Amino acid sequence: MMEKATLIVHSGDMDKIYSALIIANGALSMGMEASLYFTFWGLQRLQKGGLEKGSLSKMNMMGLGKKMIQGRMEKANVVSLEKLMTDFKELGGKIIACEMTMEIMGVKKEDLRQDLIDDYGAVGTYINEARDSKITLFI
Repeated sequence: MMEKATLIVHSGDMDKIYSALIIANGALSMGMEASLYFTFWGLQRLQKGGLEKGSLSKMNMMGLGKKMIQGRMEKANVVSLEKLMTDFKELGGKIIACEMTMEIMGVKKEDLRQDLIDDYGAVGTYINEARDSKITLFI
């Protein structure tokens, strides 16, 4: 059985989405399986046009901090969230959208990017992914 990493993506903050995707892509590139379970504010990043909308978790300064960080990332040739997400999917990564969050926040399937989502599920779906995982993280 292949080793697996399962991450809960709870935060929609830009820096935390970057962290989740970088870790998950790293796991995939090292031959592991990887699943991302998007819930609460993380789920907002799966909405159409929502991937790049998150603010910074610290030093956001009404959007100025995010612009400064994005400029520094561009100079350092850090790829975009869209590219990281595309790489994740191309490497075989799995994305699960939390159905409970969708119900609570009034998010419909048609509001989300269907090109990214592999499954919809509740806590049992996450547990099934996590129980076989060597690595589990909450971001």
